[in-house]
Amino acid sequence: MASTSLPAQVQARYSTPLSFRVGGKITERRVRIGDTVKAGQTVALLDPTDLQNNLVNARAQLDAAEHRLVFAKQQLDRDEAQAHANLIAPAQLEQTQDAYATALAQRNSALAQMALASDHLRYASLTADHDGVITSEDADTGQNVQATQAVYHIDWTGDVDIVCDAPERVLNSLTVGSKARVTLPALPGKSFEASVREVSPAADQESRTWRVKLTLAAPSPEVRLGMTANVAFDVAGDGSVGQAFTLPVTALFHQGEKPAVWVIRGGSDTLELRSVTIERYDERTVSISSGLHDGDRVILQGVHAVSSGQHVQVVPPLHAEDFPT
Repeated sequence: MASTSLPAQVQARYSTPLSFRVGGKITERRVRIGDTVKAGQTVALLDPTDLQNNLVNARAQLDAAEHRLVFAKQQLDRDEAQAHANLIAPAQLEQTQDAYATALAQRNSALAQMALASDHLRYASLTADHDGVITSEDADTGQNVQATQAVYHIDWTGDVDIVCDAPERVLNSLTVGSKARVTLPALPGKSFEASVREVSPAADQESRTWRVKLTLAAPSPEVRLGMTANVAFDVAGDGSVGQAFTLPVTALFHQGEKPAVWVIRGGSDTLELRSVTIERYDERTVSISSGLHDGDRVILQGVHAVSSGQHVQVVPPLHAEDFPT
């Protein structure tokens, strides 16, 4: 077994944005980045004027609907008594019953609007859903924000993850449950046992690495959010994983969806396309972790103008003495 060490960071397992459920103008922010908050604590307020007016209007609509319902019920009682005595036509009673049903539905609708307006006024106060730490401030006092627009981000107190980015060469050796040792520069002389909790199913588009999250076997309050760490994995070694080779990006080709390079076959002058494993993409170079060996000769430019089996001539490198003086 070979040991692979990767840089990592301590992160909260759960991190969520805090946002208002209604839009409006922020009048007050009560916490700042780095502050610790408790569940239910108010962290920001919106201007409630418009929401209060909506509530007043909804209450007036409800009062009107309730008065209409009372009148419709009185009319229904009278018409039912008259219909029982055969003093009115059945059609008139049906119209009265319809008017009562309409008034009842309007009252129920006004009641729901009243409850909604009350909720909206309550939403003008932004409260924390969980205990945690404010990690970012995303809106300023006086700013008009839309509903669900982030005002803060909060890292939940409690479970933490050790997060690292694994290159392709060790990915196949990392599975959920794999064991690792975690050390932190802030806690010299201490190490923590951990296990892999999650491996990202896809690579990051820029770094071409996979996000790996680990859980500490015995969490300690000394391990705090934001600390840097080193994670040591025991990975199975094989002959395909060895020295990394750095090539210019112009050498990179593709065999289907897999990266590849053109290599001159040993003992001949013909080309073959060989699949390789990319460990890292840099600005102008790529690091090849497997697929190449010492002594391989690789085409560095013009990779789209050659084909498999093509004969090429190797040009030896020029030295200073080759140039006339």
